[in-house]
Amino acid sequence: MAVKVIGAGLAGCEAAWQLAQAGIDVELYEMKPKKFTPAHKYKGFAELVCSNSLKADRIDSAAGMLKEEMRRLGSVTMECAAETKVSAGGALAVDREKFSDMVTAKIMENPHITVIEEEVTDIPDGDVIIATGPLTSDGLAESIGKICGDYLYFHDAAAPIVTYESLDKDKVFFASRYGKGEADYINCPMNKEEYLRFYNELINAESAPLHDFDKEHFSKDGFKVYEGCMPVEVLAKRGEDTMRFGPLKPVGLTDPRTGNRPYAIVQLRAENAEGSLYNLVGFQTNLKFGEQKRVFSLITGLENAEFIRYGVMHRNTFINSPKLLNPQFNMRDRENLYFAGQMTGVEGYIESAASGIFVGLSMARRLQGKPAVTLPDTTMLGALSKYISDSTVEKFQPMGCNMGILPELPERIRDKKLKYKMIAERGLADLDKAIEEF
Repeated sequence: MAVKVIGAGLAGCEAAWQLAQAGIDVELYEMKPKKFTPAHKYKGFAELVCSNSLKADRIDSAAGMLKEEMRRLGSVTMECAAETKVSAGGALAVDREKFSDMVTAKIMENPHITVIEEEVTDIPDGDVIIATGPLTSDGLAESIGKICGDYLYFHDAAAPIVTYESLDKDKVFFASRYGKGEADYINCPMNKEEYLRFYNELINAESAPLHDFDKEHFSKDGFKVYEGCMPVEVLAKRGEDTMRFGPLKPVGLTDPRTGNRPYAIVQLRAENAEGSLYNLVGFQTNLKFGEQKRVFSLITGLENAEFIRYGVMHRNTFINSPKLLNPQFNMRDRENLYFAGQMTGVEGYIESAASGIFVGLSMARRLQGKPAVTLPDTTMLGALSKYISDSTVEKFQPMGCNMGILPELPERIRDKKLKYKMIAERGLADLDKAIEEF
């Protein structure tokens, strides 16, 4: 019986391609062109909606490292991207329609792949890969919700994440409010002058425009209908001191530099067990990325912070993967049901495509009776699979590729470009060893 892959976006096409390359028959379901999501306009597969860029192609960048891993794993999207690329400096950008047409042609011409143009509203029995993306249709989302329970989310309200290494350690301090429990938070203390400067820049910063399909989930004032998901800039506009009684409240905390309670405090909470990444607590935001960098760098200790993910607020269907999935992207209580793409909590074009490669490879090995494949966490794809399946995570948010999720080198390298190059070379060498054992 053929494997059913639902969705012919980047992840679905990669998963189907990997299975086909292993000689396994696939039924690829795609509701276009009979039905389109509000974001999709083109009839072809692997449609790039928001941008035609697949990010940096340098090996010393997270995106460049991941793309090289994809090439070594036989990526159909990387093959097509190379044939349809357009000039974009150090980035890999493509002609959207030519790229989509080429991926579509390769999928349609593969003898092991049968394309079925219809919407799927119920999860089929048997071996299934769901790769329907962040705008999954209501019918299928309802079916997914039934098997995921409370672990299905329909909105993405995420705060920015910075690297621990980039914080000014002389200005921040570890402590929990009132000294309760471990000193779990990094605290960024601000005096009145610093706070007012930050406040005025925040309320005057430029917000990102909303897509039409997002607007129904925001009020006329521009914030989510859920009060707990309100953008920090909207909260700030309610009054000069509103944030000081909310996410920036200083009560229960003492600045060891002064011995006094600060005027306001921004708290950072660990994003991973290694403590290499921290998110800004309560800083869900709809500001443009450039504005986030400019304004949030005014926070004490964040002057030179490296932002590995900016805050976002938009419609996004994704599951709480750490509670549901194995590192191979299949469900813990239903091993023949896999998820791929942004629905799993990987964020971005290449991340979605890469997850599809891994899912297709994982499904193929299971059907062939081979041991499950686990990629080293020194590889970008291995680190992403570890991130989405880490059962210790309490509050899961989508994540794109970044150097912060990879293990540190044994030696300290001050030159960031050289450091990232060495990290990438280590990961690619480890990937080659893993491929030899497949």
